[in-house]
Amino acid sequence: MRFKKVLSVVDCHAEGESGKVIVGGVGQVPGDTMFDKRVYLETHMDDIRKMVLFEPRGAVWHNANIVLPSNHSDADMGYVILETTEYPAMSGSNTMCVATVLLETGILPMKVPVTELTLESPAGLIKVRCECSNGKVTSVRLVNQPAFCYHVDRHIEVDGFGTVRVDIVYGGMTYAMVDAADLGFSIEPSEARELCEAGQKIKFAAAQQLAVEHPENPAIPGITNTEFMGPLRREKGRLISKNCVVVSPGRCDRSPCGTGSSAKLALLHAKGLMEPGETLIHESITGSRFTCTIDGLTTVGPYRAVIPAIAGQAWITGLYQMGMDPTDPYPEGFTVADTWMTTV
Repeated sequence: MRFKKVLSVVDCHAEGESGKVIVGGVGQVPGDTMFDKRVYLETHMDDIRKMVLFEPRGAVWHNANIVLPSNHSDADMGYVILETTEYPAMSGSNTMCVATVLLETGILPMKVPVTELTLESPAGLIKVRCECSNGKVTSVRLVNQPAFCYHVDRHIEVDGFGTVRVDIVYGGMTYAMVDAADLGFSIEPSEARELCEAGQKIKFAAAQQLAVEHPENPAIPGITNTEFMGPLRREKGRLISKNCVVVSPGRCDRSPCGTGSSAKLALLHAKGLMEPGETLIHESITGSRFTCTIDGLTTVGPYRAVIPAIAGQAWITGLYQMGMDPTDPYPEGFTVADTWMTTV
């Protein structure tokens, strides 16, 4: 067997959302920060993302992460997130997968009952608290970078839907957030294809009609996701809501989405519906849940922001080496519109 490229991969998922963790084979990635390394990977080493995530080795619902040493004195490790159409600055479910893999495979030492980590993402430092027992990470609670609202209660024109009310919120990725009921959705698995089609239209329309630019890092991508929000209710002192994030090129996040949950916390606080110390149980289209709190308040440039904390669990499902045969006709994979909606 002759491989021209070999990657050591740990398969993992966080509350149903895939998050492969590449722990070896990438080599050196230049850059002082993880954002610099993200940019270098995107512009000079994008063949890795395509090899891992595109068919025939990947699938539209797959994500991946590259674990890399951090140059930050406070960070235990760094990572860059790879998705099928972009390199996000941050992802909550992927962070849960990375923390779980680092500890359960022994890359970083596990301490019982709690291991505290600081990980450097492209968005900045992420504090992580892992509850551990019998060699297993049973919970990952991450404190995200601040989340804030760009636009609240705005209206856009969407092909096929007319005027749609949206909120535009940054939670590590930037979301066009819509009440699902406004478009006749209940956020059920049977609606997944229709949600994806509507979500893609809303995202593109919002990006065309509403300007956003991260005040501290203009290179962070603008509106790239749509989040459908279910009704909000209070039960035993907690807020509970369902959501579905539509990830490009058009598929549903299987988890409650960490950055989407962060955006939800910012929006609830901006609308006076949630205060620091309260708990939101955020449920996905598959029924999995994240426990979400506002750890504090801050500002980002001109925006009032919240400090989101998101907790969930991740599970390792396999360890393997992914290889590239030099005669393979698909070294960077391919996409087909039957499941990818559009080719990318």
